[in-house]
Amino acid sequence: MPRLIYVAITSLDGYVADASGEFAWAAPGPDVLAAVNDIERPIGTYLYGRRMYETMAAWETAHTRPDQPAFMPGSETAERDFAAIWRAADKIVFSRSLKAPSTARTRIERSFDPQAVRHLKASADRDLTVGGPELAAQMVKADLVDEYHQFLHPIIVGGGKHWLPDGAAVKLELLAERRFAGGVVHVHYRAKRGTG
Repeated sequence: MPRLIYVAITSLDGYVADASGEFAWAAPGPDVLAAVNDIERPIGTYLYGRRMYETMAAWETAHTRPDQPAFMPGSETAERDFAAIWRAADKIVFSRSLKAPSTARTRIERSFDPQAVRHLKASADRDLTVGGPELAAQMVKADLVDEYHQFLHPIIVGGGKHWLPDGAAVKLELLAERRFAGGVVHVHYRAKRGTG
C-alpha cells in the first residue's frame, strides 16, 4: 500500500519556524534539496493546509524564472527539479476559507476526515506526503503517517512552530540517517504498528 510521508526541515530543537515566524535559517543547500527531491520524486499526491499550500504554490511557476543558478555545470538545478516534481503531483488542500486553487492538479477539501485519508491511501497508486505542521499534527494524531523524514539544521531557535504535535505518541523504527555539509543531519523513521 502507498505510504503517507511527512518531511520536515527543522531546527535542532524541533521547530519549522522560529517564534517570529521566520524560517530562512532552514533554507536547504543544494545537497539537502537534492536529497529532498529524491524523497519527493515518487510522490503522487501532496496534502496541504491552506497556509502551506499558499507557500508552496510558488513552485507552479518556478521553472519560468531565468535567475536560477546551476549547482553543477550542465545539470538542471535542484530548484527546477523540485518544481517539476511538484507540478507533476496532485495536490489536495484542506481549507474552509480557500475559494479556489491557484495551481493545476489541485482540489480543495473543506474538512479533514481521517477515514477519507485512509481511503485515499488505500486507493492511491503512488505515495502521498503531508506538508505543514498543522495538518501533519492531525495526521500524526490519527495515526496516518507511515514515515517521517526530519532534516535537522544545526541551530536552536528556542521556540516557534513545532514540527510534531504535543500529546501524540508513536513508536518508530530508524531506517536511515545521513550527514550533509554544513551540519544538517537527515533521519528517516517508519511508524511501528501492531507490535504491542
